[in-house]
Amino acid sequence: HLNKTFEIKISDNNIDYEEAVKLMKKRVEDILDKKAKELIWFLNHDHIYTCGTSSNKSEILCKTNIPIINTNRGGKITYHGPGQRIIYLIIDLNNRKKDVRKFINILENTITCLLKNFQIESTSFSDRVGIWVTKVNGIKLSKEKKIGAIGLRIQKWVTYHGLSFNIDPDLTYYNNINACGLVDYSATSLKELGVILSQKEFDQIFINIFNMLIT
Repeated sequence: HLNKTFEIKISDNNIDYEEAVKLMKKRVEDILDKKAKELIWFLNHDHIYTCGTSSNKSEILCKTNIPIINTNRGGKITYHGPGQRIIYLIIDLNNRKKDVRKFINILENTITCLLKNFQIESTSFSDRVGIWVTKVNGIKLSKEKKIGAIGLRIQKWVTYHGLSFNIDPDLTYYNNINACGLVDYSATSLKELGVILSQKEFDQIFINIFNMLIT
C-alpha cells in the first residue's frame, strides 16, 4: 500500500470519531519529528454530527439521539455516517507550497475529476467550501447540491482532518442540521444521482487523481 511518499490506510470497520482525531494528532507529531510518512486514510464513521470551529448552535435544527461532537477542524456542522466515505489527509505542506487554499483546491479538484468519470459536473465556490454538483448526464440541476464537505486543521504546516464524500448514505440525516451552516441547500450522493460505486473503487480513483494533482 505504499507509494513514494504516502502511506495509504484503509479501515474496514467504522472508526470512532474521537479515536480517529487522536490517531491523526499523533501522526502529525510523528511527521514533524520525521518518524513517519504522510498518510491518506480512508474510513467510515458511525452516525455522528461534528461541529467545526466556526459552528454555532443554530445549525442544529432538531435534537436527535445521534451524538454531536465539537471538533477542532475548520468549518461548521456536518454529518458523518455509513455510506459516506471519509478521507483524512495528513500531508506535510512544509515540503510543498505552504498554501492552505491551494491544498483545499487540490481536494476539490480531485473530487471534481472523479465525478467527471460518471458524467457528473461539479464546482466549488469561494464563499462555501465543498464540492457542489451542478449537472448530471448533461442535465442541469435546478439548484446545486453538495456531495462532499471539506474541513481541515493545520499544525506547523501539516494538514489533518480532510473530506467526506457521499457515496450512498441515508441523506435524511441532513434534515436535522443546516449542513455547513447553509440554509436552503441540500445534500446529494452518488446513489441519488444514479451511480453505483463501491468504496474500494472510490478509494482507488481518488488516490490516482490526488497523486497526479498534489506536487
